[in-house]
Amino acid sequence: MKIIIFDDDPTGSQTVYGCPLLLNWDANTLEKAFTKSSPLIFILANTRSLSSILAVKKTREICSSIKKFFLEKGYSKDDYFYISRGDSTLRGHGVLEPAILEEELGPFHATFHIPAFLEGGRTTENGIHYLNGIPVHTTEFGSDKIFGFSTSDLSKWIEEKSLGKIQAKQILHVEINQLDMAFNNEDDFKSLVSFLSKLENNISVVVDAKLPHHLEILAKAIKIVSKEKRFLFRTAASFINSLSGLPPNPQDIANLVSLKSKNNEFKYKPGLIIVGSHVKLATDQLEFLLKDKSCEGLEIPVGKLADIFTLEDCQPAILELEGILLSKIDDILDTNKVPVLYTTREEIKFSSYSKRMNFGLKLAEFMAILVGKITIKLGYIISKGGITTQLLLQKGLNFNQVDLKGQILPGLSIVISNSDQNDLPVVTFPGNLGNEKTLLESFRLMESNS
Repeated sequence: MKIIIFDDDPTGSQTVYGCPLLLNWDANTLEKAFTKSSPLIFILANTRSLSSILAVKKTREICSSIKKFFLEKGYSKDDYFYISRGDSTLRGHGVLEPAILEEELGPFHATFHIPAFLEGGRTTENGIHYLNGIPVHTTEFGSDKIFGFSTSDLSKWIEEKSLGKIQAKQILHVEINQLDMAFNNEDDFKSLVSFLSKLENNISVVVDAKLPHHLEILAKAIKIVSKEKRFLFRTAASFINSLSGLPPNPQDIANLVSLKSKNNEFKYKPGLIIVGSHVKLATDQLEFLLKDKSCEGLEIPVGKLADIFTLEDCQPAILELEGILLSKIDDILDTNKVPVLYTTREEIKFSSYSKRMNFGLKLAEFMAILVGKITIKLGYIISKGGITTQLLLQKGLNFNQVDLKGQILPGLSIVISNSDQNDLPVVTFPGNLGNEKTLLESFRLMESNS
C-alpha cells in the first residue's frame, strides 16, 4: 500500500530514501510518481510558509488533483495511507491541515498525532512533547511569532490550535507502557489491535514515542487494522519510516557525496551554501561554519530588499542587486572558497503576520532565483531552511519533482532531479536540526572527496 505524504516543507523525508518528492501535482507528475516502486510519495505542499487561508486553498488544490487523477486511472482513495507531515517542534498548521484532508479524502476513523522525531531528539511521553528532554513550548519554537503555542501537552495543544473545536478531554492517548507491552507480548499486541479496531468518527489520538520500537509496533498494528479502518496521520518524519518499513539504504554516505556534479575535466565543481532559516540554532550554525577558512560569507541585505519590494517598479533594483551579489559569488569562487549566502540575521518587524509571511516568501524566492542563475558553476548546494529549500527547488532550479537518495547525516537528506537538464544534488537542511557544528559537518562531508 502506497503512502501519500502531504509535506508542509521539503524536509519531512529526512528518515527515508529512494522516493519521489513532488513540487508539482499535475497528472503527468503524479503518473510518474505512482509508477515508481517506492511505497512513498511526498507532495511538497510548503504550507508552513502560508497563512491559514492559503494553506487551506493549497491543500484543497492538491487533493482535487489527486482525486481527479484517481478517477481517470480507476484508483480508489481508500487504497492509500495519508500522512500530513509537520514540524517536530509543533510549528505549522498542525490541526487545520488534517481537518482539510478529512473533508477532502475522508471519512477517517481516527487522526493520529505523532510529532516524535527520534533522530532529532524530539520525543513524547505521558502526552507531553519534548525537545532534548525540555518541554517544547518552553523552547524558542513555542514562542514562534507565527505558530507559537502555550503548552507541550499534546491534547491541550490540539484544543488550543483547533480553537476549542476538539476538546482535550475527548482525545485518546496511546501510552509508552501500552506500546512496550504490545512489543513484548503477543496478547498485549492483540489488545493494541483491538483498541485501534474500535476507533470511530475521526477521533483524535495522541501517541507517545521515545524509541524506534514504539513507532514500529504501532505501525505493525495499524497495518493489520487498515483492512477495515481508515486512519489519517499528522506526524513528524520518524513514523513515516516505521510505516513504510524500508530496509537500510544500500547507498552509504560516500556514494551520496559522490553524486556531486563534475566539470569537463571530470573534477568536482565547487559547492554553495545558502542559509535562510532565522531560528537561533541556524544562526549559531552559520557563525560556527564561517570560522572555517575554506568558506566565505556573503550577506543578503534584507533591509535593503524590503525597501526595494515596496517600489512600484521594483524589478530594475532587484536585477541590480542580483548583479552585485552574483559578481561577489564569482569572486569567492575564483579564490577556491565555498560561498555561504545568508540573510541578515536581524528580523524585520511587520504590522501583520500575513505581511511577514509574504515578505519571507519574496525573500526566499529572491535567493532561489539568484542561486538558479549560477547552478552551471556548482557541484552541490546545501540549503538551510524549509521555505528556502522549497523555493530553491521550485523557482531556482525549476524542478517538478526530485528523487530522494538518502541522508548524509541524521535528518539531512540529499535530493537530485536526475533530469537531462540538471543533475545538481541539493542537501535539504531543516532550520531546527542538529547542534552548532552540524552545518560545518555537512559541509565537510560534501567536500570530503573533492
